[in-house]
Amino acid sequence: MTYQETLDYLFNALPMYQRIGKSAYKANLDNTWALCNRLGNPQRMFKSIHVAGTNGKGSTSHALASILQEAGHKVGLYTSPHLKSFTERIKINGEEIEEEAVVNFVLKHRSFLEVLKPSFFEMTVAMAFDHFAAQKVDYAVIEVGLGGRLDSTNVIHPLLSIITNIGYDHMQFLGNTLSSIAREKAGIIKTGVPVVISESHPETRPVFEEVAGACQAPIYFADQQIAVEETTCQPEDGYRGYSVTSAAGRSDYRMDLMGDYQKKNLAGILVAIEVLRDRVPGLSEEAVVRGLSRIVRNTGLKGRWQKLGDKPLVFCDTGHNAEGIKMIVAQLKSIPHDCLFLVLGMSNDKDLAPVLSLLPQEARYVFCEAKLPRAISAEALQAQAKAHGLEGRVVKDVNEALAQVLKEAGEHDVVFVGGSTFVVAELDNL
Repeated sequence: MTYQETLDYLFNALPMYQRIGKSAYKANLDNTWALCNRLGNPQRMFKSIHVAGTNGKGSTSHALASILQEAGHKVGLYTSPHLKSFTERIKINGEEIEEEAVVNFVLKHRSFLEVLKPSFFEMTVAMAFDHFAAQKVDYAVIEVGLGGRLDSTNVIHPLLSIITNIGYDHMQFLGNTLSSIAREKAGIIKTGVPVVISESHPETRPVFEEVAGACQAPIYFADQQIAVEETTCQPEDGYRGYSVTSAAGRSDYRMDLMGDYQKKNLAGILVAIEVLRDRVPGLSEEAVVRGLSRIVRNTGLKGRWQKLGDKPLVFCDTGHNAEGIKMIVAQLKSIPHDCLFLVLGMSNDKDLAPVLSLLPQEARYVFCEAKLPRAISAEALQAQAKAHGLEGRVVKDVNEALAQVLKEAGEHDVVFVGGSTFVVAELDNL
């Protein structure tokens, strides 16, 4: 099999939530355990850190991987979904898994896969664990795909669990209240394993305390231990500066991730590092400083408040739920501009009203759609947006939509592309 034939097999033979949505979701870990047993339980052959949450888990995972790299370790990083290439999901010290390794994994285990019929995500998790074990990584940062308790990644026994925050997303699987969603995310908490909660909330804190208590797991609410304030923003240099105050005193850091929401992630990242210091050698302050300032360079992270152009300023971001969009809109409004253009596409399996109600009515909209069955049609999105006072036209392809906007926009305007991870993924110049 060629690499392309292998991808075609994986995408077509195995149910893929990214493409088809709910029907690809497996509400148990049976297939993952079967795959891990087939592979000799590779998840037990490296030390790991498990990261869940509604928003911020991807940025947090990449930041921790960057810091561990700067501390001199060989670090695996598993994240999802990918934006451009399947191999983005599985990295070691920023290097994506080789295409040949993907082909060999499928060839070696194809007969078993066809009998077991795992989901695309279950297979990918097993592939990642197998790759990390074979390459003898020191540590692996494992990002939860969806929820926590029943997520395929939840077969690891990590050094540390992190839950970034809780918001309304994937409610068809996780529940309709913050407390019910929190309980699903809290499923990654293991007996005796410390857990860091990046953002505390009165509705979710009791859930986390209850589960952690039952598991005798030390729990840390990062935003109650650390105060983070932005000090500088240097977009021309690609950095944002933060002042951090804790019981240990005051420290300054720079992050090469430019989204306003990184301020919320930073507390959790820093408390996680403090918890890990007794378990992971080399986590000096210098490694933390370097790691936070080199996240993109060390890990290749894309799509988080990424600038795509100047005059007009063009940004994209993968934020897609109400909490993420609220932060994005606030950041867009903070940028001086004459006119704001939004190129938007969204998924069809979510309640869009909470997101659409947050968007500025004075902006100019172009509605597009990702080339996936899960995408809501641009026409349907246009109709729903109009009911919220948002006027715009339909241009189905995101790249064509952006090209048209760039012909209309002046050099003092701002253009944003987003609404869905999958819309951002289809941008040519990402």
